[in-house]
Amino acid sequence: MDTRAGVGAGPESRRADPGVAAFDFDGTLTRRDSLLPFLVFVRGAAATARAVVAESPRFGRVLLGRATRDEAKEALLVRLLSGAELQQLSQSGTAFGERLVARGVRPAMRRRLDWHRQAGHRVVIVSASPTVYLDAAGRRLGVDAVLATELEVGADGRLTGRLAGPNCRGEEKVKRLQAWLDGSGREPSGQVWAYGDSRGDAQMLALADVPVWVGWRRLLTRRIDRGRSDKT
Repeated sequence: MDTRAGVGAGPESRRADPGVAAFDFDGTLTRRDSLLPFLVFVRGAAATARAVVAESPRFGRVLLGRATRDEAKEALLVRLLSGAELQQLSQSGTAFGERLVARGVRPAMRRRLDWHRQAGHRVVIVSASPTVYLDAAGRRLGVDAVLATELEVGADGRLTGRLAGPNCRGEEKVKRLQAWLDGSGREPSGQVWAYGDSRGDAQMLALADVPVWVGWRRLLTRRIDRGRSDKT
């Protein structure tokens, strides 16, 4: 992906245009997935490995189209996070999110995010990963909002392991981003950039004025500095 600001598209030329930049997190801002490393961080490698092995038949059914990714994700979370006390998990999430930003963010994507902030654009993370650590990562990155998957908390203050609402992936990313845009006071003239790396981001990128594929999908990237589609 070409992450250079385009000619004439520096911060000074963008001050009149509020703009919005929406970033997927895993594989886009970061080098790899973050959920499994988080589970290892809070539950340990052995327990996480046992849970993954126990749920492997379900993961296989996902590949065969006989189960959904959301079902498999929730089942794994139930095994590992059910009964976790929210306050303690939130503390662990904050530590993990801050460490993730310090060590796991792609330098080029960090520069691109910072460019948007310096240009006066509003920046939002839209991710299927849970807010329990993405909120901390978003604060560390200085973004305006984090739209991500929520985990259900019972009346006793402990996690059930289930998702609180839809997994923030695919069409749900579009719904969450559109709702945020509608409520953010964005002026009609402001451009929307979107950055993603997987099929789960495709619909969000289709919503954007400037869709940018990251990683191996860079061959489909719309070049920012030319303002048009261009296969590189």
